[in-house]
Amino acid sequence: MAASPKLLLYSGTRLSDPSQFRMVVGSLQYLAFTRPDISYDVNRLSQFMHRSTTDHWQAAKRVLCYLSGTITHGIFLPSNNALVLRAFSDTDWAGDTDDYVSTNAYLGDQAVSWSSKKQHGVARSSIEAEYREIANASTEIRWICNLLSELRIHIPTAHVQSGALKVSHVSAKDQLADALTKPLPRASFLHACSKIGVTKVPLS
Repeated sequence: MAASPKLLLYSGTRLSDPSQFRMVVGSLQYLAFTRPDISYDVNRLSQFMHRSTTDHWQAAKRVLCYLSGTITHGIFLPSNNALVLRAFSDTDWAGDTDDYVSTNAYLGDQAVSWSSKKQHGVARSSIEAEYREIANASTEIRWICNLLSELRIHIPTAHVQSGALKVSHVSAKDQLADALTKPLPRASFLHACSKIGVTKVPLS
């Protein structure tokens, strides 16, 4: 998605027949289950289903063009990974100027789980917005730990008090979840995709 100008609810001319836009975005929602690199775009476009415009349709076609050029891409999971769960969380505080609700995201460093969606209400500060998303990411880590435990794969239970869960600051250049909270310039987006693990995969 283009970094500028921002895609807004009332930008562009309203579509007389939004059915094709809705069909495309609905299909992209399914594809986003296996392509974290389009999670933000799909989340953003889904917010315009009730009032679709020409600008929204152009943004959707831009995503389709990107997918057409990366049809051989997938998620690369190295076989020598350490059995440690790490997640990145980020939020774009009040980034949506239509309603000032923050977009938050979390992403595992090996892309086994990710999410990009708007918060339920307006955060009064960037700290509040970040704290909400850290809580979401921690809940997801705890769920994955429980799932692995049922599969008899031992992972320490995620609790801050016991030291099994550590929260650390991550610089912007190393923040993998950044690509799931806002549109990035091309170079930054491609760099983030490579670090997430979305890359060209060999044909089977």
